[in-house]
Amino acid sequence: MTTQPVVPSFTAHNGFALPAIGLGTYGLLGDAGADAVAGGIGAGYRLVDTAFNYENEGSVGRGVAAADVPRSEVIVTTKLPGRHHPSAKARTSIEESRSRLGLDVTDLHLIHWPNPLQDEYVQAWAALVDAQSRGVVRQIGVSNFLPEHLERLEQETGVRPVVNQIEVHPYFPQEEQLAYHREHGILTEAWSPLGRARELFDEAVIHEIAAAREITTAQTVLAWHVARGTVSIPKASSLEHQVANLAAAQIVLDDAEVAAITALGRPDGRLFDADPRTHEES
Repeated sequence: MTTQPVVPSFTAHNGFALPAIGLGTYGLLGDAGADAVAGGIGAGYRLVDTAFNYENEGSVGRGVAAADVPRSEVIVTTKLPGRHHPSAKARTSIEESRSRLGLDVTDLHLIHWPNPLQDEYVQAWAALVDAQSRGVVRQIGVSNFLPEHLERLEQETGVRPVVNQIEVHPYFPQEEQLAYHREHGILTEAWSPLGRARELFDEAVIHEIAAAREITTAQTVLAWHVARGTVSIPKASSLEHQVANLAAAQIVLDDAEVAAITALGRPDGRLFDADPRTHEES
């Protein structure tokens, strides 16, 4: 029997827990995508992340079903797109995602972006609260929300998200936002956790830590996320990379190493012009 890796978990304000490293699926499409998801779950992943706008919920669902792991052990996440924020559209979108995934219940459903200029994200949140009350989804959260957006959701509905999935990587460490999440018991998930990988992996500090610990540069960055209490969801299609990424959950960096990597942060560290104050996702 293959020994599954030991992956630490982080816990939200309501007791909901996520493993420190999950499987990102953006770009994993068709039969190959389904095979990659099934392979990742077989390798030990228990968190799988997709979205309506990734156009691969069907393949992700097939991969989850094909994996030789009890369904109850896998947390499947998807996201509601900006064009589905109005109440009626949001309800249908939530149900469509569940159908595409082939699941009776979606484990974690997020609002993909707040789209503040559109200003309908509270309607979308209310639809998720309703879906949770109906048993359609288990846990609800958001993605790319700023503190003011999070506070408005709780003020107007009385329900605080359990997760906020945001851009976090060494060039954009988001220290203030992470501190806010910790204070309020909101789990931070990092999308694009390896940032500009080619450029980042050329940084001397990343090389030095990786060489000293005899690990890869990618593992070094993922271990940095774990040390900061952030759930990372790197995408990997090959089993080799999936296994290597998941192994990073067991690497413990010291405070000096974490600080040295965090110091790579830049004022212009975002991957693209996606400031949640202005970005509008379709």
